[in-house]
Amino acid sequence: MRILIFTQKIDKTDSILGFFCGWVSELSKKYDSITVVCLEKGIYDLPENVTVYSLGKEDGVGKVGYLYKFYHYLYTIKDSYDAVFVHMNQEYVLLGGLYWKFKNIPVYLWRNHPYGNLSTRIAISLSSEVFYTSPMSFTAKYKNAKIMPVGINLDIFKPSSVYSRKKHSVCMLGRISPIKGVHLGLQAIKILLDTGNQVSFTIVGSPLPKDELYYASLKNFVNENQLGSYVSFIDSVPQNMVPEIFNSHEIYLNLTEDGSFDKTIVEAPACGAVPVVSNKSLKDMLPETCFTARDPESVAEALKVALSPEYRVKIQKPLEEFVKTHSLEGLISKLVESIK
Repeated sequence: MRILIFTQKIDKTDSILGFFCGWVSELSKKYDSITVVCLEKGIYDLPENVTVYSLGKEDGVGKVGYLYKFYHYLYTIKDSYDAVFVHMNQEYVLLGGLYWKFKNIPVYLWRNHPYGNLSTRIAISLSSEVFYTSPMSFTAKYKNAKIMPVGINLDIFKPSSVYSRKKHSVCMLGRISPIKGVHLGLQAIKILLDTGNQVSFTIVGSPLPKDELYYASLKNFVNENQLGSYVSFIDSVPQNMVPEIFNSHEIYLNLTEDGSFDKTIVEAPACGAVPVVSNKSLKDMLPETCFTARDPESVAEALKVALSPEYRVKIQKPLEEFVKTHSLEGLISKLVESIK
């Protein structure tokens, strides 16, 4: 069987989307050939039966150019695939859905965002199945929706004695933006320090241009409150460095709002870092003690509990079971079972 995949980016070094190269590589073991059309391509090393085409974002191509290339590729690769898998971007289903319906080619959409609109509904109706990971995803309520594991490579994300786990350490990792609640994390750390608790805080990530002022405000908060000895900022790191970050800290803090399912919430405990999260949509997956309300006082209290050695030993087994249910092996198995 041959499949056509649409995705946002093919670049194994990308701090956010680099994981998808691993997905494609594993899927290539299950299919005769894979053709990938991405918005942007960078560095990748994929098997011989995988062909990658780019819509040209890395070359500065604009929206008109994207459309031209999309339909050009659609014509060029016609009759070379049996199914379509669209990862994240519903726009591809809207652009090609009617053509694939006419050609009787099944379309499978991966969409996990908590919000949707008319375009989302149309994309869902044009898809044979829609995959999601969070119960609060907009797509979860539809009859053709199927829940999936997050898909973490446990050969890469695992505890390692190579790194030293710093005591009383907390980290946040991901894009720097207000929706991630980094400011709440900083305020919580200040509360802990003001009340005599030992703690250090590492913020790993970079902002988009629109969030530069927010990023500056975080650094100003650290300077104004003399937290420089306890808080450090690290620019976004490539995907292959993420396990080191999680293996070097005791706690991973994620304050993303309800509805999404950041894969880092699985990657962190896979490496031995206890997650403290505010996303209540995961309440049936993670132990209750991993959750916090989204305010500085609650976050500080949750971190204080999580930093206790006795707590981390107690929660280790439930977290191991949680991680196993979201393995890459399990995801690929379910995708292959569905994409026919």
